[in-house]
Amino acid sequence: MSLTPPRVTEGHQLADHSVDRRMVMLAMMAIVVGSGGAFGAWVLVKLIAIATNLFWFGRLSADKTVITDAHVGLMVVAIPVIGSVIVGLMARFGSDKIRGHGIPEAIETILFGESRLSLKVALLKPLSSAISIGSGGPFGAEGPIIMTGGAIGSLFAQCFRLSAAERKTLLVAGAAAGMTAIFGTPLAAILLAVEVLLFEWKPRSFVPVVVASLVSFAWRPLLIGTGAMFPTGAHAPGAAWALAAAGGTGLIVGLEAALLSVTLYRVEDMFHRLPVHWMWWPAIGAVVVGFGGLIDAHVLGAGYASIDSLLNGALPLRVVIALLVVKAIVWLVALGSGTSGGVLAPLLILGGAAGVLLGQVLPGDAGFWAMVGMAGIMSGAMRAPMTGALFAVELTGHFEAAPYTIAAAGAAYAVSVLLMRRSILTEKIARRGRHILQEYTVDPLDLLQAAQIMTRDPDTLPGTMTVGAAIAFFASEAAHRSYPVVDAEGRLLGLVSRTDALRWQVDRDEDGTPLADAISDAAQPVAYPDTPSGVVADLIVDSGIGRIPIVDPETRRVLGLLSRQDLLKTRSASRRAELGRARYVGTKTTTA
Repeated sequence: MSLTPPRVTEGHQLADHSVDRRMVMLAMMAIVVGSGGAFGAWVLVKLIAIATNLFWFGRLSADKTVITDAHVGLMVVAIPVIGSVIVGLMARFGSDKIRGHGIPEAIETILFGESRLSLKVALLKPLSSAISIGSGGPFGAEGPIIMTGGAIGSLFAQCFRLSAAERKTLLVAGAAAGMTAIFGTPLAAILLAVEVLLFEWKPRSFVPVVVASLVSFAWRPLLIGTGAMFPTGAHAPGAAWALAAAGGTGLIVGLEAALLSVTLYRVEDMFHRLPVHWMWWPAIGAVVVGFGGLIDAHVLGAGYASIDSLLNGALPLRVVIALLVVKAIVWLVALGSGTSGGVLAPLLILGGAAGVLLGQVLPGDAGFWAMVGMAGIMSGAMRAPMTGALFAVELTGHFEAAPYTIAAAGAAYAVSVLLMRRSILTEKIARRGRHILQEYTVDPLDLLQAAQIMTRDPDTLPGTMTVGAAIAFFASEAAHRSYPVVDAEGRLLGLVSRTDALRWQVDRDEDGTPLADAISDAAQPVAYPDTPSGVVADLIVDSGIGRIPIVDPETRRVLGLLSRQDLLKTRSASRRAELGRARYVGTKTTTA
């Protein structure tokens, strides 16, 4: 009798990380993506400068300028409206994906769109954002460049035969490269990729993102400039209590972040109730922006000059208060209207203004507390504490302040996650019916091996049993849906199930045939004791067989069975480890 040997799973070498040589290929591709992200950032910066000069100074120039130098009188109300009408038309007749601040759209594409962005988005997003910001929209360039850099990475990836996970890696690499080029913050860009965009921390994705960010940083001196974007000479107080004060500042700006997030989506709900097409919403919101500009022109545009002044204590208290109140109002209304622009620069202004005001009662430079406030509000609003802490010090070149920005970021993060179910980035996605979980943990199925959760020494059927006896067995004695069939030495011959018995019962021609012959053509999937449980779970899904035999790799002897129920028990045990509570020292052991 000749038996077809059972089909086995591919060999899996156990290691700390899941990685192969394709990581090197992705890293090489990331060189191209990083360069594309850097040049995309340069184009966006130039487009914003051209739009600003056209709208506010009536000249065609790509020279850097600030809106506060313009003297246009009451046109300060009309100019943002004109720009927003153009953006609304682009979104209506171009692509509605250019609406919003970019990062939620990037997240949604990564998680639910197989990381595929279109060429239309790559072209229209920077152009619409430049018009929006250049005409006075109170936004930053970081959200649009994250979307644009991501589109560059995605489009490049789509030229090759890659998996969705590999396309995600290059999309995020492009986004991180764009952010690095704009702000000169490669470390913060890498951490933002991990905390907000990748939804994993694996070598396969981490290494290419690092490569893209560093390539972009290498291009930056030729395209954007050198050094810290907002250098500051503010000094940290030397006393130990300053760490506690930084934590307290973080708590306050964490509350501010929560308030901003709640208010933003209340404003967005108001726009959804308007009896006009969404194409006109940005223009309606721009009216509020224009009147805000009448109060103080510092609230218009990206506001990078205001961030620099906050960090160096160069703004009068009146302007600081206007930035905190009026900037918040015009930003929330404009963003809620669905126009195109980023959230990071406005958050830095609002957190920095709050820090400056707190600095009036705290010892030390007000600019130092502005930096602490910026770190805190970014952490609280975006749920990216390490990014917020390191972004502030990289922006300023003030690396010795890292312990204080970490304290503020940690405190703001704690307040944010306790008070809000969603961040300012994920709430929009949740409103579209999609759930986001920003907690990265090791899958217990990938942590455990088959031998640790399998049912050992399972009941088996001998290969000499006849088909007729098997039919009778399944009709009266069988406790399970399927059983391994083994030879005299306990080696696996195949698996026989209740379905097989029902089929044989209809065709009684094989009643006297031994099971060894009846299943001889079956290609039975198996796993080994050291096979990760997650691989076995995939095998169950792919094969449609609910119980996978675990065999000795040398002798093919059956050692156990791993079923769907065993896999579910593993998840249940992991859940109990998370929620089960016990006390072991001091009193009699109690559990809760």
